[in-house]
Amino acid sequence: MQHPIANRSSQASRRPWRACLAVLCTAALMGVSGFSRADADHDRARRALEAGEVLPLGSILTRLEREHPGQVLDVELDLEKQGGVERWVYEIKLLRQGGSLVKLEVDARTGAVISRKLKN
Repeated sequence: MQHPIANRSSQASRRPWRACLAVLCTAALMGVSGFSRADADHDRARRALEAGEVLPLGSILTRLEREHPGQVLDVELDLEKQGGVERWVYEIKLLRQGGSLVKLEVDARTGAVISRKLKN
C-alpha cells in the first residue's frame, strides 16, 4: 500500500506537465491561425499581382537600384487605407554603403517612391 503523502506528491508532480501541455496546445493553435492569416495575405497579394494592381517586386527593385543603391534587407507588401482609398505599398528597407539604413515606401501600382526615411 502506498503512503498518502507519497501519493499526493506524485499527483502534484503530474500537474506541471498538464499546465505545460495546455501552454503548448495554445501556442500551437496560435501559430496555426498566424500561418493561415499569412497564407491569406499571400494569396491576396498574388491576386493583386495577377490582376495588374501591383508591379512585380523585381521591377520595383530594378527601378529603385539606380536612385537608391543598397542591399535589400526586408520587403513587405501592404494594402494601406488612406482617406477611404486603398492602395498597395511596398515597404523596402535598404542597407546603404557606410551602414545607414533607408526605409522606402513605394506605390506598388506605379513604382513611385511615396516616402523615404534615412536612419544613420
